Amino acid sequence: MTHSLPAPETVRRILACQLRQIGDVLLATPAIELLARHYPGAELHVFTEKKCLPVLENNPFISKIISLDKEALRSPLHEYMFYHRTTAGQYDMLVDFQQLPRCRAVAALSGAGVRLSFPPPWYLRPLYTHWFKPAPAYAAAYKAAVLTPLGIVWQGEGPRLYLRDEERAEAGLLLSALGLAGKKFINVAASHRYAPRRWPARHYAALMDMLAEAEPGLYFFLTYGPGEGEYIQKLRTMTRNAERLVTPVDSPPGLRLIAACMEQGIMQLGNCSAPRHLAVALGVPSFTILGASGPGWTFPAPEHTHISAAEFMPMPCSFCGRNSCDNGLACLEKLTPDLVFPRVMKHLRLYAG
Repeated sequence: MTHSLPAPETVRRILACQLRQIGDVLLATPAIELLARHYPGAELHVFTEKKCLPVLENNPFISKIISLDKEALRSPLHEYMFYHRTTAGQYDMLVDFQQLPRCRAVAALSGAGVRLSFPPPWYLRPLYTHWFKPAPAYAAAYKAAVLTPLGIVWQGEGPRLYLRDEERAEAGLLLSALGLAGKKFINVAASHRYAPRRWPARHYAALMDMLAEAEPGLYFFLTYGPGEGEYIQKLRTMTRNAERLVTPVDSPPGLRLIAACMEQGIMQLGNCSAPRHLAVALGVPSFTILGASGPGWTFPAPEHTHISAAEFMPMPCSFCGRNSCDNGLACLEKLTPDLVFPRVMKHLRLYAG
């Protein structure tokens, strides 16, 4: 931690490491932008997984994206050769937002004189020259805090997603084909790979029925990822207003097309997953139903809010952060639609118009 920092004008190339997940990569974009603005003469490269590429495409602050295709790296040797070819000895500065094994390998090979991260365990300290321990904060602010040794401070910047005009035009065509052109709709992200973070489908169905009956002109655009289509179709069968629930039925569109569709919605409703962060990036109000995830993922602005069972009843296991549950998913099961509905309606009327 005694290493000096180079003058900004001497930094030619920077590598930011944020491999996954999609929401986490999106939450790193404020830090990436702050870094690029602080070093305007430097190239800023980002090391991420292939599946996260859509989040970073067209970002004006990124000079190059180094995407990791795990399936193509068939052995440790192939992986080492990939790192050596793409990153070894090419950087003046490296920022590691995760300290995953692959990030650490790149840090070791980068040759960067400055290597920043969060406080590493003692046995990883030789990999880094500077680190900073952030106070608890909104997730994007927490990531940006790693830049504190550089004199960079988060000032309320939210996630960024830079859509192209042709993507917006394609979204218009898709929404028209789905019968949503000119209609008010809420984006609904009801799926999640982990049960403790997924509000029950029957609760979503009941909530959407309540909203549909309270707002006759309101529709719901159901988004989902690969392998989740069956779950979404099952949810539709649970409602009394299935004609108001619209989703591409053959296969989920790509992330950027989904985002361009979401941008035209009046609100985002769903679990704690990537779509809630996309909503912030797109300027769409959001309402998130929390289970295992804590409140630190909510952007600090009134148009973005959340609800949890802990607000209504004692819940000692609230915000456990686990991906499995030994308590019958109580934090989700007991958060019934009649508790959620009035809060959603209030948020809808205040911020969605």
